[in-house]
Amino acid sequence: MSQKLLTSAVFAGLAAGLIAAALQFYFVIPTLLEGELFEGGTRVHFGADGSPQSERGVPGLGGEWGRHLMTVGFNIVTYVGFGFLMLAAMALTEMKGFTTITARQGIIWGLCGFIAIQLAPAIGLPPVLPGTIGAEVEARQAWWLGTLIASGLGLWMIAFVRGPLALVGVALLAAPQLIGAPRLDTYWGVAPPELAAQFVTYSLGAAAVGWTCLGFFCAYFWTREA
Repeated sequence: MSQKLLTSAVFAGLAAGLIAAALQFYFVIPTLLEGELFEGGTRVHFGADGSPQSERGVPGLGGEWGRHLMTVGFNIVTYVGFGFLMLAAMALTEMKGFTTITARQGIIWGLCGFIAIQLAPAIGLPPVLPGTIGAEVEARQAWWLGTLIASGLGLWMIAFVRGPLALVGVALLAAPQLIGAPRLDTYWGVAPPELAAQFVTYSLGAAAVGWTCLGFFCAYFWTREA
């Protein structure tokens, strides 16, 4: 069982990590690099003349191969780690007789992982471009971790708990958002709002595809090993 889980998680995480990294290089990283131009002052939005216009243009990826290799490596390690957790949950669910894991069900597992790990925290703390100031790091980390746990448990209860207790899962999903993420009393940011919105969209879109692929590959390699 442990060897089966290990090999399935490694192969699934490797495949999903490479796909997610490719999407990030095509969509997310160019937007991030453009945001760094505003953070460093190379470009200015709402400058001294008060104009709401600023230059637009995506810089090239450049020759920062060390940074890019770290991005690929980070994606692979992250998705392999989440693959272990997902496969452990799949194996436990299957062992308890709740369901039989299939590749199609793996896609649903991946989407649920995206909701719990990425989407639910992003409702209160969306991905931000460089140069954007937020609340205290400790407060944001505590809210993020609480949201992750509550959302994951809530989704599990909705999927596998029968009867009125399933409503507790709905309450767990809503609770972090009702409490609210830590925020500043003022708005900060040096980049155009259009660029910031694009960065959020690209980041969440790439994560959604990565998590969907992770769920599919986890289930695929798990059933193949079986």
